[in-house]
Amino acid sequence: MNFINMTNRIKKGIAVSLVLCLAVVYSCDDSFLDVPATGALDLNLLATGPGMEATLISVYAQVNGRANRMASATNWVWGSIRGGDANKGTDPGDFSDINPIQRFEAIPTQGVISDLYNGSYEGVARANAVLKMTNLAPSETTAQQAQILQIRAQARFLRAHFYFQLKRAFNNTPYVDETIDVAGGGVAPGIELVKNDQDLWPKIEADLQFAYENLPVTQAQVGRVNKWAAAAYLAKVYMYQKKFAQAKALFDLMINPDGTGKVVTSNNKTWGLVPYYANIFKASNDNHEESIWAYQAAANTGSVNNANPEFDLNWPYNTGADGPGNCCGFFQPSFELANSFRTDANGLPLLDGSYNTGANQLVTDMGLESEDAFTPDAGNLDPRIDHSIGRRGIMYLDWIPFPGKKWIRNQPNGGPYAPKKYVYYKTDRGGLQDNSSWTPGYTAINYTIIRYADVLLMAAEAEIEEGDPARAKVYVNAVRARAAASELIVNGNPAANYEIGLYPPGDTWAKDDATRNKVRFERKLELSGEGHRFFDLVRWGIAAPTITAYLNYESVKLPNTLGGSVFNAGKDELLPIPQAQIDLAPGILQQNPGF
Repeated sequence: MNFINMTNRIKKGIAVSLVLCLAVVYSCDDSFLDVPATGALDLNLLATGPGMEATLISVYAQVNGRANRMASATNWVWGSIRGGDANKGTDPGDFSDINPIQRFEAIPTQGVISDLYNGSYEGVARANAVLKMTNLAPSETTAQQAQILQIRAQARFLRAHFYFQLKRAFNNTPYVDETIDVAGGGVAPGIELVKNDQDLWPKIEADLQFAYENLPVTQAQVGRVNKWAAAAYLAKVYMYQKKFAQAKALFDLMINPDGTGKVVTSNNKTWGLVPYYANIFKASNDNHEESIWAYQAAANTGSVNNANPEFDLNWPYNTGADGPGNCCGFFQPSFELANSFRTDANGLPLLDGSYNTGANQLVTDMGLESEDAFTPDAGNLDPRIDHSIGRRGIMYLDWIPFPGKKWIRNQPNGGPYAPKKYVYYKTDRGGLQDNSSWTPGYTAINYTIIRYADVLLMAAEAEIEEGDPARAKVYVNAVRARAAASELIVNGNPAANYEIGLYPPGDTWAKDDATRNKVRFERKLELSGEGHRFFDLVRWGIAAPTITAYLNYESVKLPNTLGGSVFNAGKDELLPIPQAQIDLAPGILQQNPGF
């Protein structure tokens, strides 16, 4: 018997343990030999209301990767580190398998790449198991039919999410749905082999369209996907294919005419921009009005498996009682990203790239000890920098002013900065943060996969291409106006010289590269460190020049980490298909170009 790890595993979830064993049926006239594998679970046993719901929870559980850390929806390695938001940070010898990723030297045998691949297919397998159950479940009554439809719609949304992760990372991979038992490799007789020669986009679209048409506007339980999560995700999928008109039609349903304030649906579900930028990332404000779909987390439930494990490595190092986490110094924001928050006299970004030159570069404490004197940068800055990046002399949430090198594990390897988004507050200790495991880095902070600002900025792109570019400016200005209302400014005594302005009425926006660059740069600032950047660069078709410029700049700052790194156009936009998968069935899976 052969089992293919990317498609036939359904492992332990939050509320259910399910093992799906598939028997290999050999060509034989002796029908009495065709028996299920010993220990196989009959899905009929679970095809009940409680059984389907419990198994559906296990699909939601896989969204953060669980045992497959690199399959997490945060994409902090695949989207942010590769996109130049951050360096791996920490020490070069810690989790060294990420080192080649940030240098664009990935190889097909890397464990982190297999982790992403296998973890995504784990989610697909769990979703397919749910869908198989819905085909077996009793559906005689209207209530049973309604429950089955809702479960199917959620399972198909989640399956689309996992395939979206695979599509962006690897391009086309084997498509396996609930009608296929085993696929993507394997050599036993009777097992269907599935190649990676199908375009995944139509499959992803079909699942999200089904979800959009059948999910309710609101859900009784937070965290479950609804109609508008499906609309936003489907529109995002359209954006990746440059189907701007289709995307715009969905965005128009989700955004009120002026792009500001709250949007109220027919069921009184409201969403809009959270008034203060910092509150997007606080556990005490989970499931806020900006959260269209978020992974749910809870602390101090008796198991840290219910907490958010996404960033347990990505805390400042050696903080002791003065700061959060105390380990392990990963995910350090880049010099290039920090410089990007520089603004001009009108509070607008330096779109010509001059933020990386001369006096526009931020003053940092690189090479200084924490005891050495240091004065933070005095130039104009977008306040989002100090909601996103921990830097010397600036208050680190409600802990202490960031002390610099004392909280950095290896400054020459990762630079002087630390991440600040999705970090728990001092006031969260013991309540919205869990102390029951090896690290205090497990929290109750939800990870927001799609938020309203993301939708506004995608909608701005769609307006430039298939609508009214002037409306794109309205959407971008709505995002910037929220940033200008930062608590760092409105509470007085700002820690830095914060200057942020709106694009003025006389600034004409058109369907041209200058306007596109304004929206793209706003996404860089607003969504930094949230796993979007690399994938945005690829879908815009500017990954090669942008990342090459980033590597050229950042490698001067961190020569031992990034020196000699090269982005190869036509190759490094994708990851290699894991070699172990190709070896399972030679000639079935085709490797991506250049690997």
